[in-house]
Amino acid sequence: MCNPHLLSNVATNDAHGENSPYFDGWKAYDDNPYHPINKPHGVIQMGLAENQLCFDLIEDWMRRNPQASICTSQGLSNFKEIALYQDYHGLPSFTKAVAEFMEQIRGGRAKFDPNRIVMSGGATGANELIAFCLADPGEAFLLPTPYYPGFDRDVKWRTGVELIPVHCKYSNDFRLSIGDLEAAYNGAQERNIKVKGVLVASPSNPLGTVLDEATLIELLEFSTQKQVHLVCDEIYSATVFFSDKRFISVAEILQKYPGRFDQTLVHIVYSLSKDLGLPGFRVGIIYSYNDIVVKSGRRMSSFGLVSTQTQHLLACLLADKVFVAKFLEESRARLKARFTTLTKGLERVGIHCLKGGGGLFCWMNLRPLLQEATVEEELRIWRRIVHEVRLNVSPGSSFHCTEPGWFRVCFANMDEATMATALHRIKSFLPTMAPRRRRPEIGLVLSASRTMEEMKDQGKHMLDFHPLSSPHSPLLKATS
Repeated sequence: MCNPHLLSNVATNDAHGENSPYFDGWKAYDDNPYHPINKPHGVIQMGLAENQLCFDLIEDWMRRNPQASICTSQGLSNFKEIALYQDYHGLPSFTKAVAEFMEQIRGGRAKFDPNRIVMSGGATGANELIAFCLADPGEAFLLPTPYYPGFDRDVKWRTGVELIPVHCKYSNDFRLSIGDLEAAYNGAQERNIKVKGVLVASPSNPLGTVLDEATLIELLEFSTQKQVHLVCDEIYSATVFFSDKRFISVAEILQKYPGRFDQTLVHIVYSLSKDLGLPGFRVGIIYSYNDIVVKSGRRMSSFGLVSTQTQHLLACLLADKVFVAKFLEESRARLKARFTTLTKGLERVGIHCLKGGGGLFCWMNLRPLLQEATVEEELRIWRRIVHEVRLNVSPGSSFHCTEPGWFRVCFANMDEATMATALHRIKSFLPTMAPRRRRPEIGLVLSASRTMEEMKDQGKHMLDFHPLSSPHSPLLKATS
């Protein structure tokens, strides 16, 4: 075995975050993946924010447009041109199509210049690239919690940049307070840490909430006054499915109030992984209003370009405006239906989720199950969910949430039958999760005996049921 002292600190440190519970759940799934026939007792993957609900639409488009691929007889005439070296600025047809797609998602309320687009290998590469462009090792970004665990890897691991959490509370629906942002900024100053920017995600991962116009204005004012960068992760911008939760891009605010803010401090991270459901294509985008960042970013993008074959295919697809409009409409409808299936199913057994309206997940509240409000107790419940219920959900502590008992549950990476199985497992397992400090509720809709009967009827899909404490779940709704 190689002596780790012979390797670099970057290669051997733990800053990647791979050992966190967020990734441990994935390993449990990889070791025993669910299959309705081959592995009916396997782990169902609910920890992966992947959008698989509209593959049929894209597959149908590709069958009708074979010339878009250089791997078909209809598209072979473009093979040589696409296979040779291309400018790392990107194919002009691709950057134009992406800029117009971003405009289409925002209803034409913001315009994007293709010449300001910097490509990267997925949002992971884009986040790291923008961190390299904006900050030096030891400098920091402020980031509201709870936040996507991958930011620790993307922004910190190889750059040496720090992330300073701005803790948001459930009492305020986890909304960002500018007062808390100011406090975090001042705290960093007192510790002699130079704050280079603020990183926000809208829609939020894991909350599914969106930033409203007032908050975006406050963030832009903060950025302008402090002369720190504002990086807006908008990779879920087309996944907002409730009409009262309209997605507002920071680009819309800049266009609505020209000259009011220092737009050279504003940068948008985007991707086609979530909105189109194509994470394997590794398409990441930085859109910067800063000329130097665009120039430097394009130089750095040489280390993680999007293949020209992928660019060519997507340029053709995104140029079909009629298809894109129908796709976005149908995708939102399917996401809304699936979100409703999951949250209503959880509500029927007394589990509630934060009202989001965007993203590919819900923020599930299991705080009533905690014997005590600690991270250790949250992880105890999480381990039972992964190993006994065999659902890979993600604990809130891995998202830096300071209030134990929250879990992110992804819903768009499976079919309806698998979702129904997952909900039945939760329903069957809840009676075993009653905290010892609570007395059983009276007049519950669902009883343990009912659960056992249903499990016998559907035994080939269910796990063994072993009551460990109260025969009633404290989360189930009372009838009186």
